[in-house]
Amino acid sequence: MLDLGRTFLQSVERSPTALAIVDGDLELTYEQWHERIARLAAGLRRLGLQRGDRVVAVLQNRWEMATLHWAAQFLGILIVPVNWRLKPEELDYSVTDAGAKAVVFEPVSADAVAHSRAAQRVERVGLDGAAGASACFEALLAAAHESPDAGTALAHDQANTPAAALEPLASADDYSVMLYTSGTTGPGKGVPRRHRHERAAALAHVAQNQYRRGERTLGVMPLYHPMGVRALLAMARVDGVFVCIRRWNAAHALESIEKYGLTCLYLVPTLYHDLLGAAGFARAAVRSVRKLGFAGAPMNDALLKRCAAAFEPELFVNHYGSSEIYTVSVDQDATRKPGSAGRAGLNTRLRVVRLDSCGADDLAPRGEEGQIVVDLAGDEAFEGYWNRPDADAKALRDGWYFTGDTGYLDRDGDLHVTGRVDDMIISGGENISPVDIESVLSLHPAVDEVAVVGLKDERWGQRVVAFIKRSYFIDAAALDEFCRSSDLVNFKRPREYIFVNAIPKSPVGKILRRKLSNGEYEKDAEDERMTGAVMLDKPA
Repeated sequence: MLDLGRTFLQSVERSPTALAIVDGDLELTYEQWHERIARLAAGLRRLGLQRGDRVVAVLQNRWEMATLHWAAQFLGILIVPVNWRLKPEELDYSVTDAGAKAVVFEPVSADAVAHSRAAQRVERVGLDGAAGASACFEALLAAAHESPDAGTALAHDQANTPAAALEPLASADDYSVMLYTSGTTGPGKGVPRRHRHERAAALAHVAQNQYRRGERTLGVMPLYHPMGVRALLAMARVDGVFVCIRRWNAAHALESIEKYGLTCLYLVPTLYHDLLGAAGFARAAVRSVRKLGFAGAPMNDALLKRCAAAFEPELFVNHYGSSEIYTVSVDQDATRKPGSAGRAGLNTRLRVVRLDSCGADDLAPRGEEGQIVVDLAGDEAFEGYWNRPDADAKALRDGWYFTGDTGYLDRDGDLHVTGRVDDMIISGGENISPVDIESVLSLHPAVDEVAVVGLKDERWGQRVVAFIKRSYFIDAAALDEFCRSSDLVNFKRPREYIFVNAIPKSPVGKILRRKLSNGEYEKDAEDERMTGAVMLDKPA
């Protein structure tokens, strides 16, 4: 199998003058971008970085971040992208755990780098004059031509040397990228993925989203997140265009869609919600977008309908996956059966086992909620966590990855993902999925956003509580009546409604239920003036 450096060269050789990446006023063709990648690779070598080393990147979605990602692929360096909002102690952990030789950062992340002891012990490559740098990114990029190693040219003269001069050092078995999962009860776990894992995932992503040559997408999902990395690699597979969005702004995203005629979007549901709610959406030219994809969280029924009506896409894909197994399942017609995550992806086998199961053969009956497990023999599957034998022992069993996600297979064999094992509400002995309730409540026009959690209850163990961000005023009694008139079974009805100013989310749009459970939210001011949360009758 080809490594990712050679994979990028395929696009350079096929479409050298095609537009490849956009960041503000900067527009580079594949040939021009490859030139910059080559020069950065030379600069990284001058710093002493070698095949197998690790580099932590604390950068927003900018052309330099994407260029660093590709330069690492050519050199056989393992790139470790992390959230640019990390606190110093969190950056300390990532740099130390990864055994990084260098940190690449920008002014927005300079304070964290300055106060990270681990970062101060390695090379610190700064962009835009970032304080505390030991090397300058722009200087590395402008490094003069260096003599190549035997049989390998790492840089070339911009005017006279052909693109083929940058020859990859990596093989398909080298590590490509390590993403850190978001830790809910402790530090995140490193998920190292090899070139062959990443290339297989990119190819499957192209096929499952039916991308054609020259597609154009919005590069807004962070490049420390699997969705961001997949969008970057998939565009290179089809000689497409990656339009960088450094910080999410719905109005700017709409402008980019219109200006560059973007053809496909791959976003978390929260960003679709923001796009549709942007003041200029009705006037924006979005008809160039023919393919929609979402992942990272379920999309509620109401948002599905709104997206389908607003974009009228020819393809609308629900993509369920993780950092560990990029594609678990896909449904290429998301509105056909709302809530369905479809069938196993091209490189995957999946099962649903009983919630208390220790093995992959203890299957849950059709329609019964269980834990989703995935075959580790798949081409996209990781091989284990970085320096975490404890996590391996918990998640990897007899060749299967236990995802920690709950779901069920319906009578047609389609997978429905209902949440996390840890998010499951157990009230009066009944297992209750928050997603089912959220989907029902989302259909009420007064509900802008909703999140459901289980709060401690002396009698029932947990009671179902719905946190509501309203689009206009409605009270708990009206929402309770709405649930009673739906097909939601009685024991799943929320027994309490709390109206809030915002639903807490992660930087990539995932609902942070633990914050709601811990009381970390602001009540709606109008609700505060009245009675606050309203308690309804106890579970039946």
